[in-house]
Amino acid sequence: MPLFINKDQIFAHQVHLLEHKLRSKEERILELETENAILHLRLAECLGKLRQDHEEETKTLNLHQHQRDAQKITGAALAKLLSEVQAVKQDLSELFAVYLSFSTELEEQNKQLLEKVEQVSCSLNGHHGDELQNLQAGVAALERSLEEEKERCRAERQRRKELHNTLVELRGNIRVHCRVRPVLPFDHVHSTTSGSRPASSEEAVSAISDDTVMVNCMKTGMPVQNKMFEFERVHGPEDSQDVVFEEVKPLLTSLLDGYNVCIMAYGQTGSGKTHTMMGSQQLEEHSETQQEAQQGIIPKAAAELFRLISEKPAEGHTVEVSVMEVYNNEVLDLLAGDAHPRRDVVTTSSGSSQVPCLTYEPVQNASEVMQIISSVLKRRAHCPTLIHTDSSRSHVIVTLTISSKSPNALALARRLQSAKKDMQRSNQKEWWSPRCRRANPAANYSSDHLFASTPSSPCRSPSPSPCPSPRPSVSQGPFSTKLQLVDLAGSECVGMSGVSGAALWEVSCINRSLSALSDVLGALAEQRPHVPYRNSKLTHLLQDAIGGDAKLLVMLCVSPTHRFSTESLQSLGFGTRARQVQKELPRRKNNSLKVK
Repeated sequence: MPLFINKDQIFAHQVHLLEHKLRSKEERILELETENAILHLRLAECLGKLRQDHEEETKTLNLHQHQRDAQKITGAALAKLLSEVQAVKQDLSELFAVYLSFSTELEEQNKQLLEKVEQVSCSLNGHHGDELQNLQAGVAALERSLEEEKERCRAERQRRKELHNTLVELRGNIRVHCRVRPVLPFDHVHSTTSGSRPASSEEAVSAISDDTVMVNCMKTGMPVQNKMFEFERVHGPEDSQDVVFEEVKPLLTSLLDGYNVCIMAYGQTGSGKTHTMMGSQQLEEHSETQQEAQQGIIPKAAAELFRLISEKPAEGHTVEVSVMEVYNNEVLDLLAGDAHPRRDVVTTSSGSSQVPCLTYEPVQNASEVMQIISSVLKRRAHCPTLIHTDSSRSHVIVTLTISSKSPNALALARRLQSAKKDMQRSNQKEWWSPRCRRANPAANYSSDHLFASTPSSPCRSPSPSPCPSPRPSVSQGPFSTKLQLVDLAGSECVGMSGVSGAALWEVSCINRSLSALSDVLGALAEQRPHVPYRNSKLTHLLQDAIGGDAKLLVMLCVSPTHRFSTESLQSLGFGTRARQVQKELPRRKNNSLKVK
């Protein structure tokens, strides 16, 4: 049987073998392509490294080239500098040679001139020696006479000042001091008008001496006029707070001697009244010495008062402080709390003014006084204006009441008893008593005369006394004096200060109270029968100080610039009017000695 061969199977087998070979070749091709890619990557890395190495070599070569070029340039510059230094050295050597020649010539000329001067001086001494000595002696005598005249002038001025102060005290006049503040930043305001009118920041008020103020009155189309005002003391802008207080300090001694004292600051808004009375308010960052130097009259007066009290330990003194505010013609008690209760001013039977129900705080030292005053002054009425950012809108009166008990009262009483016994013996047992002067008008003996009497020279009574004393005894009581420190609100012009609304009423009350004060001074100066104290609560409250028996000092504060020249003239006129007042003589507040 013939063998059958299946061709399809054989063909399929061959196809399968071929496909297997094809797959194996494709895999080989993939492997070769992968190896080729890896080789290309390695080739790229090698080329990158070669390029980087080439660039580094190039940079190195360039750097070396630059260094070589810089070295060449530096060498050339150094060579040039070296040549220049050599040239300078040559010039210096030449100059030094010239200097040596000049110095030699100058020394020779100097020697020749000295010889000539010696010859001239010898000739002068020989011929005019006596004349030179006489001239020198005359110059020395003139210098001595000039110094003597200066000393006499200083002594005469001091004597004149002392005599004037004595005259002021004897006549009972009001002391007036003036202080011209320096020019401040808000004074520099440009004038809106054109022409020959002076700038508003130009100084018009100046202190030309220690007792004279000059005001330069310049008006458009008018000749210049200088007005002079004389006061007891004038302080210029350069005077410090200590200098101002030194002139006030002698008044404080009178407190413990039994006199009432009042110090009042008067002036326009922004003239420095509060600074003069209280001092600078922002002193936290300053040292203690600077704080004391910037303190005003009130803190310095409190410190001086307690210093004077400490020097008299034998006497018993108690000090009480009260603070009042006159706001819109109403008296407010600042120590009574935040309610600010109103107080009335009444006139007693003796003619003095008192404020019933006023709050008094006892104090032991000056720091307590200032703590109380600083705490209550925060309640004072203030309002910003175009002139002053913190303008005071009320009058503040700080009163320190000192109660004293003199240790000499008993000695004086014993002296009176001794004089009384001597008079009884000399008048053959006639009774004598200080009350006899009231019973008999002819007995015109003052208390000072009685105190000056001695047992060896007794004072005789003109007639037997109808007021006999059955038993001699002494009773002594304390007496009190007052120190009133017044910081008045400033007078102002509404158009200049720019206030409006409710502040207009405040300005009206301030100006009316200050006008009332001026009217009172005018009435006292002209010695009118009626003095209008009750036209204002301020004048009614200060009646004892203005027209009473207190020692009153008015501190005028004025601004120096033309901008405020009208207000400055008004303040200076007020001070002149105050100096003309002749009030009652200051009386000592003695403790009443009763001899029974």
